[in-house]
Amino acid sequence: MAIVIVSANNASWLTACLSSVRARAGTATLDVVVVDNESTDGTRKLVESRFPWARVVSSANNGFGYGNNRGLETTSARYALFLNPDTEVVAGTFGELVELLDARPELGLIGVRQTAADGTLWPTMRRFPRFTRALGEALFSERWPRTPAWAGERVLDLTLYEQEQSCDWTSGSFMLARRAALEDAGWFDERFFIYSEEPDLCLRIKRAGWQVRHIPRMTIIHHAGKAGVQPRLVAQDAYARKQYAQKHLGRGHRELYLLALGLRYVIRAATARSAGAEQAIRRTAALRALQTMTGQIAPPFQPPA
Repeated sequence: MAIVIVSANNASWLTACLSSVRARAGTATLDVVVVDNESTDGTRKLVESRFPWARVVSSANNGFGYGNNRGLETTSARYALFLNPDTEVVAGTFGELVELLDARPELGLIGVRQTAADGTLWPTMRRFPRFTRALGEALFSERWPRTPAWAGERVLDLTLYEQEQSCDWTSGSFMLARRAALEDAGWFDERFFIYSEEPDLCLRIKRAGWQVRHIPRMTIIHHAGKAGVQPRLVAQDAYARKQYAQKHLGRGHRELYLLALGLRYVIRAATARSAGAEQAIRRTAALRALQTMTGQIAPPFQPPA
């Protein structure tokens, strides 16, 4: 089993991540690859000195998908896990997951149970982007007493995460894929610098005839949202969603989806008008996202042409 971890100045997280990976190997033979995306924080030195059983692959910092592909091409294992560096495996073993995938040849990609650092369950099952879901989210559907499937991408019923479930796509912080499914569907689309590469990959895997499922046989901690709202990343997410829509949605649906997405940022900017630094950052993020998706400014990150 291969484990690919893309690190762009994430050395501070790698000690806990790699230590937990080794501790949770179980019966699996692991080929661990840390892809160093032009880090300046000593990533290579840390891995080579403290974790000599892992390999370091140097890569240009051309995005999440690009880095994962550079790591994947150095492996030959029949299963590949794409794992964020800011994660820790706390329950289950990779040996158990390999046995599961060996016994279930229909599975193309799986996600597992994820929590925040305080133990709060993190909703990682998602539905594919579409107009009604973008509209629901623009209208704060996650604050409604109940968020119906048509009105939001995230599956918010946390009781579902304790059992195996089919899902459209799952969070890129932990995506365990069968190599045969990746070969059928194609690897990460490197035109997505960051964001929306997960639904794109999962959609192609499902179209190739494989299943995508949430299987809570392992639990990881994901230190997500650690830096708060970042305008550049909000703008990048808006751009990536536009890329996804241009790739996968028909013209009429795409136009409605982008209108709903634009409405989301207009509403967010309008509702972030109270005093305070946090509200100012949220307003800046929404306006920058709107400008990016309408082509007024370039996306913060973009792979070279």
